[in-house]
Amino acid sequence: MTGWITVAGLGPGSDAMVTPEVAAALEQATDVIGYIPYVARVAPRPGLTLHASDNRVELDRARHALSLAAGGARVVIVSSGDPGVFAMASALFEALEEVGGDPDIRILPGITAMLAAAARAGAPLGHDFCAINLSDNLKPMALIEHRLRHAARGDFAMAFYNPRSASRPAGFARVLTVLREECEPGRLMIFARAVTTPDESLRIVTLEQATPDMADMRTVVLVGNRATRRVGRWVYTPRQGAV
Repeated sequence: MTGWITVAGLGPGSDAMVTPEVAAALEQATDVIGYIPYVARVAPRPGLTLHASDNRVELDRARHALSLAAGGARVVIVSSGDPGVFAMASALFEALEEVGGDPDIRILPGITAMLAAAARAGAPLGHDFCAINLSDNLKPMALIEHRLRHAARGDFAMAFYNPRSASRPAGFARVLTVLREECEPGRLMIFARAVTTPDESLRIVTLEQATPDMADMRTVVLVGNRATRRVGRWVYTPRQGAV
């Protein structure tokens, strides 16, 4: 029996945003591996083993998947959003680089939190934009600040993942300070929390009005460029950008 590994994005939260391709892979799987809340989104059934694990063990999950697939299992590693955006696809290839071989691997895209948030707000990412993970678990805060300053100076719209957690409450305050040093106070910001779930909330403020407590780990923060503006209740960035 030949095993395989599929790394699948479950989207931002709503089951309606799970793609048919991902749903089909889950139906074929013998094993599902992932972070506890993501595995909880997969319905149990006979013949399916669910392997839920805590956060920060991505490489262990990837190694486990490779081991199961080598034994013939059909493994789906689940991530929220898209698996290639700050998620498990990269961890799997990192583990593969360690062990070698050429297993049957597929990466199935999903709707990212930043795109779901942008759609709720209008079109704030309508011109050039970048995504920055604000967690300093895998990179130093100095590097985050360096990239943030250059993105602001380049007039990119920005999407921030993992903005503020209980273990690093001061980090997002520093991010706001850097933005205020580089951007005008009226720059639009969107705090999109738990988008597509019953807990969804959307708050649109200016940089001057933003406070650290507006964000947590379930929040994606979008920052417009100089040209980003409001039209009625919507926020959009013109396609030609700022001049």
